[in-house]
Amino acid sequence: MATVELRFSAQPEHVRTARLVAAAVARRAGVDETALDEVRLAVGEACSRAVGLHRSNGVTAPVTVLLTEEEKAFSIQVGDEVPGAGVAAADAAGVPGSREGAPAREFDDAEGEDQMGLAVISGLVDDVEVSAGERGGLIRMSWPRAGSAEIL
Repeated sequence: MATVELRFSAQPEHVRTARLVAAAVARRAGVDETALDEVRLAVGEACSRAVGLHRSNGVTAPVTVLLTEEEKAFSIQVGDEVPGAGVAAADAAGVPGSREGAPAREFDDAEGEDQMGLAVISGLVDDVEVSAGERGGLIRMSWPRAGSAEIL
């Protein structure tokens, strides 16, 4: 199981780099060519969300992206370090949403960008999990590798 770790400062201009790296690693891991645009878009949304959370809450730690080639799947985890006690449901499909426990005095989600980004990700990725805790949040997404008969 090969893993590539990418860390970048929470600046919007680094999101494009994360998208390009994710697509290149996904291609090398054997993700079907037709899914590469979904990988790029989903990683862009997840990284933009993490960057926005970091900037809104004054978090200076880097955003972390883990790209892992598993036996039958390729997975990506995008982590932020914004503390949150939990997550709320974003839609009827049960994909968790914005941070209920994020620091209220600094957290600004008035435009619903957090919910919108998660809705886009859930539309692009069949296998997605969103979690948040005291140490920050994590979006985990995975795609089947080409030739894998099992759908995740």
